[in-house]
Amino acid sequence: MTHTPRLGFPGAAVAFVIAISGCEGSPGACAGVGVESGVSVMFLREGYADLAGASYELCARDRCIKGKLAREDISRVSLPLPDDVDPDRGPVRFRVTPEGSTSPEIDTVSEVRLKRQSDGCGGGAYNRGLAFTKDDGLITRIPPSVSRAWHEHLKSLASPSESP
Repeated sequence: MTHTPRLGFPGAAVAFVIAISGCEGSPGACAGVGVESGVSVMFLREGYADLAGASYELCARDRCIKGKLAREDISRVSLPLPDDVDPDRGPVRFRVTPEGSTSPEIDTVSEVRLKRQSDGCGGGAYNRGLAFTKDDGLITRIPPSVSRAWHEHLKSLASPSESP
């Protein structure tokens, strides 16, 4: 039996049900539901000092997104891309600069080909998930340690422990 943790996102579940039911009755009704073009990086902070409040920048295909990291052991940073993005190999840059610093602690680039993800209804998008760890750098496969850390993070969000 496979256990799927409840993530506390009922809207996602509703969208999924709508997408599935839409595909059976009318293929056009669900095209594009649930898939988006983009690049995301799962950043496991093991081995780094506290990076809470650090700024990040994720760039690909002449687009960038910037933000601040929260206080957590693993983060997911996502860069939406246009639906007509070129999936061919291209650079993805990930940069993290500690709060109060002008020099990035992490500044790495990897050549990445986007993969097509189907929406199950004849549509889809090009995207790619990456991982960054201190030992491996920016890589195009998600190591089991990063997947485990992410699942634990999601479980903690779904059922936060009560503090005294």
